[in-house]
Amino acid sequence: MKTTKENSPGAAGCGTAGEIYGYIRVSTVQQNDDRQRIALAQRGVPQENIFSDKQSGKDFNRPGYRAMMDVIREGDQIVIKSIDRLGRNFNEILEEWRHITLEKKCGIVVLDMDILNTDVDRGLLDRLVSEIMMIALSYVAQTEREMMRQRVFEGIAAAKGKGIHCGRKPKEIPSVFAVIYSLWRDGEISGREAARRLGVDNHTFKKWTCLMDEAV
Repeated sequence: MKTTKENSPGAAGCGTAGEIYGYIRVSTVQQNDDRQRIALAQRGVPQENIFSDKQSGKDFNRPGYRAMMDVIREGDQIVIKSIDRLGRNFNEILEEWRHITLEKKCGIVVLDMDILNTDVDRGLLDRLVSEIMMIALSYVAQTEREMMRQRVFEGIAAAKGKGIHCGRKPKEIPSVFAVIYSLWRDGEISGREAARRLGVDNHTFKKWTCLMDEAV
């Protein structure tokens, strides 16, 4: 993960009450975070108060995120583009959400879904509704990812069952492809990164994805 100057705890304005901070995340160093950065700037987040990571959201052990958590104080506000930029694991998102809003007493603004916002100036009922909606949406998102992986496993079996071979015997689709395919479909990794993890070239990966799209 490339650590930038913006992630420094000494950034301007850090640690003062009522500050607005932003957090952006992409999954690989090859991915561009400009879309998130522009959205945060339009919301009024100072560039020096933006923390970023270029790694998977499977957990919260990320340098940029941890640096932000060390800086925020009661009454501050964290802005993210979408809930999946915060993380990918349902239980960990819930735990972190409550840590920020209840223990840190900070607000969270989700630009793509206003109903999730827990601004510090919102009433208790509004904040409760926001948390309930966040729980429901996070659960649905994780369930969809798990269902997609199951469909991919079934798709692998269906693709193998076709038994159509042209020319030399093709590489067999490994079972780990289900996980890599899901990450690629979710935008967590690029096609090139997916191929690298599978130990195949881009052409083979694209051929496998076409088989999966037909079979799933």
